[in-house]
Amino acid sequence: MHIQFVLFDGFDPLDVVAPYEVLYAGGTASGGAVTVELVTAEGPREVISGTGGLALRATGTLDLERADMVLVPGASGRVGEHGEVPDGEAGAGEWKQDESVPVLLGRTLTTELPALLKQAMDDPDVSVATVCGGSLVLAMAGLLEGRHATTHHMGLDMLDTTGAHAVRARIVDDGDLISGAGVTSGLDLGLYLLEREVGPRVAHAVEELFSHERRGTVWRAQGPTPTTPEHQA
Repeated sequence: MHIQFVLFDGFDPLDVVAPYEVLYAGGTASGGAVTVELVTAEGPREVISGTGGLALRATGTLDLERADMVLVPGASGRVGEHGEVPDGEAGAGEWKQDESVPVLLGRTLTTELPALLKQAMDDPDVSVATVCGGSLVLAMAGLLEGRHATTHHMGLDMLDTTGAHAVRARIVDDGDLISGAGVTSGLDLGLYLLEREVGPRVAHAVEELFSHERRGTVWRAQGPTPTTPEHQA
């Protein structure tokens, strides 16, 4: 299983590094059953994150002929004012230190990324995973209507307004779309993907290696709809 992590200007580095390390370790523990790669829509380049100018080097181009899964991180920056959205020039120029998360996410819409993500979402042989605001990148591109997903708790209302079914859960599995909530959920997302795609023994081995126990229940649209439990005094 080859997983391509898509970098864009202003990405959140922890959204990338946490699941990258988990999945890389899973590949090592499984004899190469999982491989990982940092890519961009434009090709190999240095990509500046939204955290203090920290940069990562993308070594490849997002290629749906090679990828079995595409992982989209969120952005790191100012929280932004309520309702703040990118203006018409948001996609122009280089990354700036003072840009807000909504602007950074919105700028991805001016790149080749939305078209490539649509191809990925339409391809039955490719799964898409997101961490934090990565699901908002898909949602803002109009790709999550009717789908169950999660994001950082501050973005759940925005996710819901795009036509997605926002779920307040740490990990949401909607078949070929798997999303994680806040930034540290990338660890749990990576471990869940190992369990789902390779098996629980490999996932458990990596969990022990990282000294990290996954939190919460992975939400799926299965089983009866729960009723609100009565308070027991």
